[in-house]
Amino acid sequence: MKHRISAGVLALRNSSILLVRHLRPGIHDFWAGPGGGVEGGEELHEAAEREAFEEAGVRVKMRAMAYIDELIDQSGRMVKFWFLADYESGEIDVSANPAEGESISEAGWYTRDALPPGHVFPEILRDRFWADLQSGFPAPIKLPLRQSIF
Repeated sequence: MKHRISAGVLALRNSSILLVRHLRPGIHDFWAGPGGGVEGGEELHEAAEREAFEEAGVRVKMRAMAYIDELIDQSGRMVKFWFLADYESGEIDVSANPAEGESISEAGWYTRDALPPGHVFPEILRDRFWADLQSGFPAPIKLPLRQSIF
């Protein structure tokens, strides 16, 4: 079975979270925090910071690891490390992503009460994340292994 290590960012600006839309008509349409595969000798938090800039054009500063997320599908198993971060600078720009085959069509800052319709990843952004945020994430929270839907 193939394994992949990935890092993602749950970036906050005031009371809003940064989400990017991955759209391939007829294949998938979902919103997620920026993230992707860790490259070479890159530290996990460095990968998350890089992905925020590549996918959304913004610079963020890591606070702490928030979640350890495990997904499995026909292509293998992925472990994603989600980091809580704060916005530092930049304006949203999804046109400069160097990743080949990327399907990011838009991005934005969303409050808890105004998350985009449809699938949001990780799913806990619709509920549990906001309580975990209030508690300050004293330690990374391991999410249950689940089947990937995209």
